[in-house]
Amino acid sequence: MRSVRLIPAALGLVTALALTTTACGPTETPADSKPATGASSSAPATDGGDAGADLTKDLADKLKKHGVDLDKWKNGEWKNWDRDKWLREAQDFVNPVIEGLWDPARMQSAKSPDQTITAQAGTGGTDPTPRPVTAQREKTPYHSHAAPVGKIFFDSPEGSMVCSGTIVKDPRHPGKSNLVWTAGHCVHAGKKGGWYRNIAFVPAFNDLGKSPAALQNAQPQEVYPYGQFWADWAVTSGEWINAGGTNQAWPYDYAVLHVQPERGSKSLEETVGAALPVDFSAPTAAQSGTMGAWGYPAAPPYNGMIMHKCLDRPTRLTTAPATPTMYRIGCTMTGGSSGGGWFRVLPNGKTALVSNTSIGPAGGNGWLAGPQLGRGAQAVHEMVSKKFAR
Repeated sequence: MRSVRLIPAALGLVTALALTTTACGPTETPADSKPATGASSSAPATDGGDAGADLTKDLADKLKKHGVDLDKWKNGEWKNWDRDKWLREAQDFVNPVIEGLWDPARMQSAKSPDQTITAQAGTGGTDPTPRPVTAQREKTPYHSHAAPVGKIFFDSPEGSMVCSGTIVKDPRHPGKSNLVWTAGHCVHAGKKGGWYRNIAFVPAFNDLGKSPAALQNAQPQEVYPYGQFWADWAVTSGEWINAGGTNQAWPYDYAVLHVQPERGSKSLEETVGAALPVDFSAPTAAQSGTMGAWGYPAAPPYNGMIMHKCLDRPTRLTTAPATPTMYRIGCTMTGGSSGGGWFRVLPNGKTALVSNTSIGPAGGNGWLAGPQLGRGAQAVHEMVSKKFAR
């Protein structure tokens, strides 16, 4: 099998997330758009410098505080999900790189977190259920059409899991971002548990869109054309940590990862050659125009290997009284697409991330909902950017 040739950043790879812009609809009364009560983050293993002896020492010291030996962790202690070993608090995130853990076979065996993509909608501030929009396969190679989009792999008590994510810009590291936007439920179990483990991001996963059978004999470069990037810091909302998995928390189901390459030293944005800005203006559904959701749906009838997208004009969804309104679009993507970015064209003509896939209908598919990204989400983004500003 031939290998996928990596596209040098010097060529200035430009993503082609094609969105059809439409005229804005009538104005509507904005829903309760209170910001999150506070972003919750982990303490970083490093200040963003070289990963080496200092990184290992920091991780070892951090794990030691929780009675965990780093070598034992890498040799399988991470599989211990006892409540006293499952780090939960904002500052307790640790994610040591275990080189070679996510090989192609293990990636293919990872499942979608089905239980986190179902919720019953509230009544107030909810529009009629949108018509289903059939998800379309993204054109291949993905690095030419949707380079910032990728898959997130992680381990949970239920086994290896998958989500989707998007490379976003870092204002303090222009052109050299290491930030990935995803859903809170892709990094933290919320009310029922703590931080997930072995979290890694793979941009343009399965670049040529091969079937699972064809991938069994594929070269590693075809599975992860830009390599793997492990999270060394994670931030999600305080609402998600405290109440994640309940209807009150879905409007705060977002997270930002800071990542480092499993091998090499180039930043994620330099390696891939693309990153998207984030729109924190939280436009109302009627004012936002067309939105597009990208991701890797993994629950049936999909297999998680192929990138898909849906384009639709959003409507409103409220999951619980006195909570912010979420965006909802018609889309047949399923679990595994969670965390994938939603994009819109800004008035200046640029494409920006405006939400992420959070939930879908209980017992079926046909629509997806994502949070409005306002001041709380911006605080999460800023927290990561500032921490690694050096």
